[in-house]
Amino acid sequence: MRVLSGIQPTGRFHWGNYFGAIRQYIRLQDQADEAFYFIANLHALTTVRDRAQLAQWTLDAAIDLLALGLNPERATLFVQSDVPEVSELCWLLMTCTPMGLLERCHAYKDKRARGLTADAGLFTYPVLMAADILVYDSDLVPVGEDQVQHVEVCRDLAGSFNHQFGETFVLPKANVLETSARVPGIDGGKMSKSYDNTLDVFEDPKQQRKKIMRIVTDSRPMEQPKEPQIDHLYQLYSLFVDEAKREEMAALYRRGGFGYGEVKKALADAAEQFFAESRQRRRQLESEPERVREILAGGAARARKKAAEVLQRARVNCGVGW
Repeated sequence: MRVLSGIQPTGRFHWGNYFGAIRQYIRLQDQADEAFYFIANLHALTTVRDRAQLAQWTLDAAIDLLALGLNPERATLFVQSDVPEVSELCWLLMTCTPMGLLERCHAYKDKRARGLTADAGLFTYPVLMAADILVYDSDLVPVGEDQVQHVEVCRDLAGSFNHQFGETFVLPKANVLETSARVPGIDGGKMSKSYDNTLDVFEDPKQQRKKIMRIVTDSRPMEQPKEPQIDHLYQLYSLFVDEAKREEMAALYRRGGFGYGEVKKALADAAEQFFAESRQRRRQLESEPERVREILAGGAARARKKAAEVLQRARVNCGVGW
């Protein structure tokens, strides 16, 4: 089984990125026969237009992933744009993609509904994502719930290409990531950079603690019992602790007689302890940028070898591979 997934470098990773995706990447690298993970800088061009910022965020993403436990000896880590085969395959797929299929994709529809400018990059985003998946003969694609539609589009395009030109692509399956839609932000909504409600994985602990202590809570009296499962502070705290500590905190909520400041302090302590080793590894990696670039270059070489094989198969089958 070959696993493939990508993550955009559109800012520093937050708790939602880690618990919604990155943690599962790290688990799957030890369960799959092969794991390919890429930093999707071509996709990021639809929103990031500052070249220095995009380059820095791409390097930061690599450092963060390695610090959080992605092992380059178990998984292939690379930058999307370092595999040009994916762009050529994207064009081959584009020539067979119905406009109506892309017009129904929610990312494009949502942006248009909000009155925002939707460029061709956003409109054809699902085709590039399909090329990302198909070019490595991927079997399993870990995605959040909001990306399942794009994997279905990928399967449709692969099936159509196979029907027209003969068996070319493996049809992948989506693996919906646990907690992908259940990591609340500091406002109680889904944690997202778009909503400016994030807590970053490698944020300065002192600054993060201040941010946590400013989280707005309800105005119920201290003595009133509270249901933990519907409280976003409890939901965040639960991400970092074991079952025994979750039950202990839940009992405190149901008993009442506590202040939210007590929970905020426990959350800040738990988060700082949880990421302490990763933070230490990140400091080491940050001091060795050339080592990180070597890892990315090695990953890109492995990825290109597989991508070239699949691309040539597609080129020959559709008639452009002389």
